[in-house]
Amino acid sequence: MKEKKGVYLLPNLFTTASLFAGFCSIVASIQAHWERAVITIIIAGILDGLDGRIARLTGAVSNFGVQYDSLSDLIAFGVAPSILAYTYALYSFGRWGWLAAFLFLACGALRLARFNVQVKKLDIRFFTGLPIPAAAGTLALTVFNLNRLPMEPALRNHILIAFTYILSFLMVSTFRYYSFKDLEHIKDKPFRVALGVVLLLVLIMSQPFFILWCMGIAYAVSAPISFVLYLMRRRKEEKTSKVDIV
Repeated sequence: MKEKKGVYLLPNLFTTASLFAGFCSIVASIQAHWERAVITIIIAGILDGLDGRIARLTGAVSNFGVQYDSLSDLIAFGVAPSILAYTYALYSFGRWGWLAAFLFLACGALRLARFNVQVKKLDIRFFTGLPIPAAAGTLALTVFNLNRLPMEPALRNHILIAFTYILSFLMVSTFRYYSFKDLEHIKDKPFRVALGVVLLLVLIMSQPFFILWCMGIAYAVSAPISFVLYLMRRRKEEKTSKVDIV
């Protein structure tokens, strides 16, 4: 019995660590330590990815763990990036700034609630809407890179508020995002996959925060682009079928 409790405790420790990283990010944002706030959100994302994987590997998945993970995610990936964005630049927009920050938090909460309700009905290969950790990481890295890029403060602030609104919308959208959970096909090409992982790591380590930012943006826009391409392909097929009928 004690061994079983220990198994269930392990993933919850990672969830608690993720929650703590989110809290540290909030404190860092209040103290205007922007880069520290960004890094702790990224750390929270890594820990969040580990807790679920460890729970599945150890057979320690539980309703308590699922609910606790959602509450932790809301703090680490909802509250923390919202406060980061607001204290960094969004406050300069007055009402529109705090509305943008709150919208990100609210959409993140709605995204988590929808996921919890539909989790048993969803195709594991896809997420419905942009996952909140991906949205939080992209927003945090936007702050990090805008803080380092040479540009006018007004332009920087407008880019950040645009990102905040767009990411908020994508979280509650019905766009289908690839989940990377169905990776059975990579077993047939282990060498190519290993080589690709090494090259990707080398690329990331060359400019980690900028490359991760680009990857976050690419992932965020991947589903809308796929949807537009699907509509274009479908319209083309409909035109072709009409021509064939005539």
